[in-house]
Amino acid sequence: MIVDFIREHANHTPAEGGLRWGVEPICTVLSEHGVTIAPSTYYEWRDKLPTKRQRRDTVLLQHIRRVHADNFGVYGPRKVWLSLNREGIPVARCTIERLMKAAGLAGVVRGKVKRTTIAGVGPRPDDLVKRKFEPLAPNRLWVADFTYVSTWAGWVFVAFVIDAYARRILGWRTATSMTTELVLDAIEQAIWTRQQDNRDQFDDLVAHNDRGVQYLSVAYGQRLADAGITPSVGAVGSSYDNALAESINGLYKTEVIRRQGPWRNLDTVEIATATWVDWYNHRRINQYCGDMPPAVLEQVHYAQQQPSAAS
Repeated sequence: MIVDFIREHANHTPAEGGLRWGVEPICTVLSEHGVTIAPSTYYEWRDKLPTKRQRRDTVLLQHIRRVHADNFGVYGPRKVWLSLNREGIPVARCTIERLMKAAGLAGVVRGKVKRTTIAGVGPRPDDLVKRKFEPLAPNRLWVADFTYVSTWAGWVFVAFVIDAYARRILGWRTATSMTTELVLDAIEQAIWTRQQDNRDQFDDLVAHNDRGVQYLSVAYGQRLADAGITPSVGAVGSSYDNALAESINGLYKTEVIRRQGPWRNLDTVEIATATWVDWYNHRRINQYCGDMPPAVLEQVHYAQQQPSAAS
């Protein structure tokens, strides 16, 4: 307390006279009033005390660790910076980068995606997407694919259905085998999700996937037809023809599977996937969505379609 008092007043200039008080005069006056402290003692303690920047860094690092942990430990400096500023904690991005580097905190780096497609034979729908994954509204383009997870009990396969407009995951399912039921369950959930929001008009919707046998099955094609959804199929062996779905698969493997494993069985994968999908859709900052979560971007889109009160 005494050191803080001296540091606060040492460089103060009185209104009259124009002379600095200085450390030595303050120590002299304090000693005369029974608070004995030598200038050398003050300088020794002053050098031990954290600076204003160090104190702020300590507080900021606590917030950085919290945001990093609350978001699966996958956020890099940019997303941590955006999150803190949205919370009303103003901080420069370079400060976040400096503190995260010093603390050994970093975002995840994606690895390579392994293909699981087994090509189907016979007639198939045309490719209506042509690698254009940027529709102007929701329910114009869905993409579907599945990936794999190694567990102690064997392989688990995870299927996703994504609306390309905001990259929102509408449907997902897990199973221990690559069956038609797996992809059917995922598309059923996607349809159900839109029904819950009263957004189940599919007249302009194209559902795109690769040439996997599951997606070329009669049952899958019939379900799309019953819902009024137009099928589209890309080329097998080319991730570019279904690049968006491959990207989500890669993100999932990077942010969940490789970070939280090893996995015991299907149940543990299913619980982790459900948690991640909810976070991804409603809270994860997505640069493609203008640094909004996918579900928020969809809400913004639909809000803009509503007629104004004045009209």
